[in-house]
Amino acid sequence: MSRQKRKVVPQRRRIFVGCEGESEQGYVALLTRLAETQRLAVHLDAVLLQPGGGDPSSLVDLAIKRASEREKRHGAFEGRFILLDDDKLGISPDRDARIAPAANKAGLDLIWQHTCHEALLLRHLDGCAQRRPGSTNLAMAALSQAWPAYRKGMPAARLAERIDHEAIARAAAVEAALAGLLTKIGLIEAS
Repeated sequence: MSRQKRKVVPQRRRIFVGCEGESEQGYVALLTRLAETQRLAVHLDAVLLQPGGGDPSSLVDLAIKRASEREKRHGAFEGRFILLDDDKLGISPDRDARIAPAANKAGLDLIWQHTCHEALLLRHLDGCAQRRPGSTNLAMAALSQAWPAYRKGMPAARLAERIDHEAIARAAAVEAALAGLLTKIGLIEAS
């Protein structure tokens, strides 16, 4: 009686992604779908830090805490990232000054979304990569004009209707921190 060889399943690389809101969480779910279509052995641990956004310093502290808790339970992450809107920077300069040192110490890469997540999504769309609306309201208006069906908090399946591999490569070309995450996942080549 011969033994059949077992198929070896590669260990998935774990990457932590702190999400300021549900919109970011849906975007990370989209990245997971894209990684699966390319058969990348990766798990994106998308953690909702608090609904509705908040103070960037508090969000970074919470991301560091959540990543450490998850590592204790499930093992080390190959990368740690957080998606943050930059529209609240400058409100508390003392707290803002603590963000980068705390993130660096914890190995957490900051992906600042200028000004908000919808502005980052806008830069994925054809002909919009260089657009940088100056406020959250302007970003929402620009995205609504370029993508009338967009709604805040859209699930990955709906995002996939407009955002594909070509779109994330387009955004990565103008968003260095996002490119770092996409490279770590394996969705784009390091530049």
